[in-house]
Amino acid sequence: MSRVLRALRWAALPAGIVGLIAFVLHQGVRDVAAALDRAGWTLLWLVPFHALPLLLDAQGWRVLLAGRAPLGFLWWIAAVREAVSRLLPVASIGGEVVGVRLARWRVADAAAVSASVIVEVLVTIAVQYMFSALGIVLALASRGGGAIASIGLGLLLSMPLPVLAFVLVRKGGWFQAIERFAGRLLGESHTITRGIDGTRLDAAIDALMREPLTLFRAFAWQLAGYVLGALEVYWALALLGQPVSIGPALAIEALTQAVRHAAFMVPAGLVVQEAAMLMFATLFGVGTDAAVALPLIKRVRETVFGCIALASWQIAEMMRRR
Repeated sequence: MSRVLRALRWAALPAGIVGLIAFVLHQGVRDVAAALDRAGWTLLWLVPFHALPLLLDAQGWRVLLAGRAPLGFLWWIAAVREAVSRLLPVASIGGEVVGVRLARWRVADAAAVSASVIVEVLVTIAVQYMFSALGIVLALASRGGGAIASIGLGLLLSMPLPVLAFVLVRKGGWFQAIERFAGRLLGESHTITRGIDGTRLDAAIDALMREPLTLFRAFAWQLAGYVLGALEVYWALALLGQPVSIGPALAIEALTQAVRHAAFMVPAGLVVQEAAMLMFATLFGVGTDAAVALPLIKRVRETVFGCIALASWQIAEMMRRR
């Protein structure tokens, strides 16, 4: 089954790329090219700018790790994690698995690292809901529209799922159960079974979940990163000659993120992200050419930044092996 799913994900990537090309052709290549030409090479500054939101995100992770690793090191891992999850045909948790492995280069306590990543995922889900809710409020206050109301309703209806996940993790004992199941299935001497320390991992997660101030600090750092990331939309539209205020830029980014996370099964959110950003940018009065160019700029930035992160990861792996 896993091989079939992996094959489907690999097949979906070229299909998504073809769909993305068709999307651009449908909207008009000349108009989009003219908008990009007006902005010029200044758009390349959006690539290093993305490091700032990631830095805040890494600080939130560092809070959960109790400062056991340098911020710069965790920032690099955050960049690799994002690149793995967004550019490679892996499951949504692929970046987190890589993150745990890399973090253990500096933090020997595997249970503490794994617990920090698991709790961080829960915090990220809460941040995504808050950020999406903020975008919906801003959009309804300024523009309204049935599409915005539908997204808000969908967000509200899906709320019980993350709440249930939080309650189940808070209850504890899950990784001890996984350890026992792996022991029965594979045998106590199997490498996978011996690599699971369910008791310590459950204890580490429980310790983090009992620190509301720590969770709130991690939440605040991540939310600040999301808000800062919305400036990418603000800056790009200004360069494209279609400036908007901070509120609409934040709403466009938040609503696009909400749609992309809802369509998490689509590899890299291809076409889904572009169509959503086009719709929301147009809703706030952005011209069609700039509204089409905006998601393409974001996709190029995501690809360039992600490829640099992946290349740095492979170089680090080779240097470590040597």
